[in-house]
Amino acid sequence: MAIDQHGDAKLQGVSIRSLPKVSLHDHLDGALRPQTILELADEIGHEVPAAAADELADWFEQQSDSGSLVEYLKTFDLTIAVMQTREGLRRVAKEFVEDLAADGVIYGEVRWAPEQHLAGGLSLEEAVEAVQAGIEEGEDAVESRGDDIRVGQLITAMRHTDRSREIAELAVAYRGRGAVGFDIAGPEDGFPPSNHRAAFDYLASEFFPVTVHAGEAAGLDSIRSALIDGRALRLGHGVRIAEDLDVVSQKGEETFVTFGDLAHWVRDREIPLELSPSSNLQTGAIARWGTTLEDHPFDLLYQLGFSVTVNVDNRTMSRTSLTRELALLAETFDYSLDDLEAFQLNAAAGAFLSVEEREELIELIGEGFDR
Repeated sequence: MAIDQHGDAKLQGVSIRSLPKVSLHDHLDGALRPQTILELADEIGHEVPAAAADELADWFEQQSDSGSLVEYLKTFDLTIAVMQTREGLRRVAKEFVEDLAADGVIYGEVRWAPEQHLAGGLSLEEAVEAVQAGIEEGEDAVESRGDDIRVGQLITAMRHTDRSREIAELAVAYRGRGAVGFDIAGPEDGFPPSNHRAAFDYLASEFFPVTVHAGEAAGLDSIRSALIDGRALRLGHGVRIAEDLDVVSQKGEETFVTFGDLAHWVRDREIPLELSPSSNLQTGAIARWGTTLEDHPFDLLYQLGFSVTVNVDNRTMSRTSLTRELALLAETFDYSLDDLEAFQLNAAAGAFLSVEEREELIELIGEGFDR
């Protein structure tokens, strides 16, 4: 399936970009426009590895395609460097929303770690408010063009630092003022969710929704800790839950699989998996199964009834969009529009919204796909 010069593709004669979408796993510091990076870097005198936007986009893609989450994360040194001021955060958040809307997203959750944006003198609260101001400006700009989008913040703590309880309290303080959930991110292997039990206990006492990066750079123990210690309602990536599946036989087109207890729990409880196909290839998250999209266990998980969702993770690093991720999956696994709709419905059901708001989102998706 060819992706055209505008980043769109057609499936069954329908523009994938035009379809209503829900984005659950999208990092703010991984979604900057290359031109914006150049301009913000110039304002603060920060050195960049390329002089033109296209060249910088190439650099991000090349550096990110390392097969290692640790190496992949190093590219964020540049994006975070230009997000240390109120104006920088506001601009990036506004453009984040506009770019989502241009890709057909009607509801999105943006995750970012306020503790990484204090080098310019901002407080945690000022950083959150700057991002929220940008989000609201972006939503207003989208509305002025006749479209509609809603974006909520997933306030994120870095798993290799010791500020998670403080960040959890920050997230709860901004509930109803932009924050819809909490996450931990950063190097996964060696930094289990159990290290942040105090933060998760507090969030549970406040009935505040949690998603946890797990099952990307670490395996089943990380997922287990996310569910038990973190009380995660969703799994950030979670792709390595497939390690708890044993393909025992194949007969023709039928595959027979046995489930481990953890895989049974995740599937039976319909815990959403925030899968990001291109990113999972870049970071080596699917190395156990191979190195191409055909090797990704996405389709196996989908066919077995897991609540799979499709996400970009980091648009800049993967040089991607939600439209592109869906097009790649449709081409690789011969998916139809019904399949793409199922992924959006899974995401809508897993969104950190009220029941009424999720039902409204589900109706909008159904109407959009029917059209």
